[in-house]
Amino acid sequence: MEVRDPISAPDAHGRPRRVTRRFPLFTRDTARPEGGGRAASLDAPAPARQWPLLAVLITVGVGLLVTALDAFRVGLLLIGAGLLGGAVLRWLLPRVGMLAVRSRFTDIVTYGVLGVAIVLLALMAQPRPWLEIPFLDDALHFTVQNS
Repeated sequence: MEVRDPISAPDAHGRPRRVTRRFPLFTRDTARPEGGGRAASLDAPAPARQWPLLAVLITVGVGLLVTALDAFRVGLLLIGAGLLGGAVLRWLLPRVGMLAVRSRFTDIVTYGVLGVAIVLLALMAQPRPWLEIPFLDDALHFTVQNS
């Protein structure tokens, strides 16, 4: 059996294929994001291969459950911590499986900003906020007072 290089193989009409550096007119496939390979070897079971994503999803799921059980602040802190944990995993690990959605930088910024925003909003939630930021408090009173 002869193995051919797909670039130098002839086209459907038997003519030699030209090697070009241009992007194709129509995309036939999607490139996997950087770091989107399996987090464990192929012989490991499916959940073990995607453990970074499962860790984030389980943390967020527990946070949603705690929020539903009427401890909203602790639940939201868990959700934010799960997203921040996803950002840390995406930063530290070379392969994170399906946790990789876009480029490493974009994923870290997205997970990090959403995680920090959720944690800060949970800490500032009324009644009896655990954290008070005067600038944000003034902005809230200004918008509520003038509407």
